[in-house]
Formats: sequence, structure tokens, C-alpha cells
Amino acid sequence: MHVLKAVLLAATVLAATAVSASAQTIKFGTLAPEGSPWYQIARDMAAAWKSASGGKIDVRIYPGGVVGDDPDMVRKIRIGQLQMAGLTGEGLRSIVPEINALQMPMLLANDAELDYVRGKLGPEFESLLEAKGFKLLTWADVGWVQFFTAHPVIKPDDLENEKLWTWTGEDTTYLEAWKAAGYQPVPLPATDIYTGLQSGLITAVMTTPLAALSFQWYGKADHLTDLNWAPFVGAVVISTKAWNQIPENVRPALLEAAKSAGEKIQGLEVKLNADAVAAMEKRGLVVEHVPAGAAAEWEARTRATAYPRLTGTVVPAEMLAKVEKLRDEYRMQQAAK
Repeated sequence: MHVLKAVLLAATVLAATAVSASAQTIKFGTLAPEGSPWYQIARDMAAAWKSASGGKIDVRIYPGGVVGDDPDMVRKIRIGQLQMAGLTGEGLRSIVPEINALQMPMLLANDAELDYVRGKLGPEFESLLEAKGFKLLTWADVGWVQFFTAHPVIKPDDLENEKLWTWTGEDTTYLEAWKAAGYQPVPLPATDIYTGLQSGLITAVMTTPLAALSFQWYGKADHLTDLNWAPFVGAVVISTKAWNQIPENVRPALLEAAKSAGEKIQGLEVKLNADAVAAMEKRGLVVEHVPAGAAAEWEARTRATAYPRLTGTVVPAEMLAKVEKLRDEYRMQQAAK
């Protein structure tokens, strides 16, 4: 009897060890603060992955930038410290510069244009990401970038007096482009924006309303320039190494759960950003409305100063031409209606 118990105990231990060994832990980094809508959707996706894999895939979420901002997360995925991340366009463009064509300032005007262009170019972007070791699970945009500033900014000249936050990184092309245009860019990690605003190191942030509210940046940058500067695209990506370790028969269900999460984010984006502006206005945010004439000034100045420096450097000219052609195609279709 004792021998039988010993055999059974050994078998149980071996079985538990085998299950543990077959389990896969996926570390998922995101800038989304804990408790935010993005974070909750990420949690739902993690639960769906665990269920679909029979408990063999455990997605551990690291929210609020605790594992760093976009450049940090991309680097950590490459060296295996992370396997998955919710990246903004900054992280995506550091992997595939072509994606930056979607975010060129004053190029696309609204979500409809973005959806049309990306619908045509999405498979190409996915292939480019996979070639660099990243599997795109779903697009998950953040909203439209606007200026949050310490003082009113309506015309391009108004922004010259502000100390504008820009992403820190090895590529200084954007930094030099802002300087050449007559502005005062200050490179910082996204995780240092709040302290930068508190200290006065920066007085302006390019971000979405929901991010400004979630991270409380609007407390110091309490003027919103109501101008769609550029779409802040986002996506959830996983390393191809980690993805290929997942049993092939499980992957379709995981991909479906990821795409469902992305659709929820896309569906909420417009409402959440509008609600964020309303909430911030109640707490003192001043919305500076930009008349058509001033908007035309922004576009003309951007085209004249930024595009010559960015085209062929941070964004391939060929991809930029594709985006412009598709945008014009969409606008012609809408005009014909």
C-alpha cells in the first residue's frame, strides 16, 4: 500500500511538472494606466487567452509604463524580457518606419480617412512587422493628437512660446524638424511628462484628450488646441518567437480575442475622447477653437517645414506617396457622393 501511494504521488508530481512546463507566461507591457478603459479591455483579452488555451497561457499585464515607454518596450521584446506590448505609433514606427506615414501631421483629417487608407495598406504593414520579428494582433488606436498647452495656442506662431514635449530616442529627426520650424522641443520619456509639466521643463504636450485626462497632464497644460494634428495609431503586438511557441491550433482563437479587444477600443475611442474633453472642461480646461484660416496656416507651415525633413528619413517617401494617393482617392469618392 505504501509503495502504491508513493507511485501515485510521484505520478501526480510528474504530471503537475509537465503541466507547468507546458504553460506559457506572456508578459504584456502597456502605457495604459491601471483602471483605464484600455487596461480593462487588456484584462478581458488576457482572460480570453487563458480560457481559449485551457489555462496554459498566462498573460501578465504591466500597466502604466512600469516597464518603460514605447522604445523601452520594443527593446525589451527584442531581448525577451517582454513578449507582448500595446504600442502607440511611436513604438510601431521604431520597428517599421512605413507606419509613420499614417501619422504625418495634417495629412489625414478624420477616422474615416484613416480607416480607408489603413484598410488598403494593413496587410503590407503586417508583413513588414513580421519581417522584423513582431506579429500584429490588432490595431488599437489612441485617438487624435492635439496640443495641450499652458497658454492659449490657436495659430502656429503661438506654439513658438511653449516648451513642447517630444519623444526621447536615438532618432533626433523629429527634434531637429521642430527646431527648424522655430519651436522649442524638449525630449523626454513619456513616463516623465507629468513631472516635466510640474517643474516647468515642458509647457506643452501633443497627446489625445483621453491620455491627458488619464495621466492628469491637463492640470498644468490646461489649454486644448482644437485641431486634429495627426492620428495617434496604436496596436497590440507580440514577438513572433512567442507567437510561434503557441500551439498552432490555439492561435486562431487567440487572434480572434485580440481582434475583438481592438474593435472594442476602436469603438470606444471617439466617445471616450469626447467624454474626456467634457470632463476636463468641468475641471478648468479651456478649449481654444481653431478657425479655418488658422487651420490652413498650420497645414501650410507643416508642409513647408516638416515634410522636407521627415520624408525619406523617418518615413519612406514611397509609403507617404501611397497614403496620400489613397487619401485623395477616398476624398474623391466622398465628393462624388
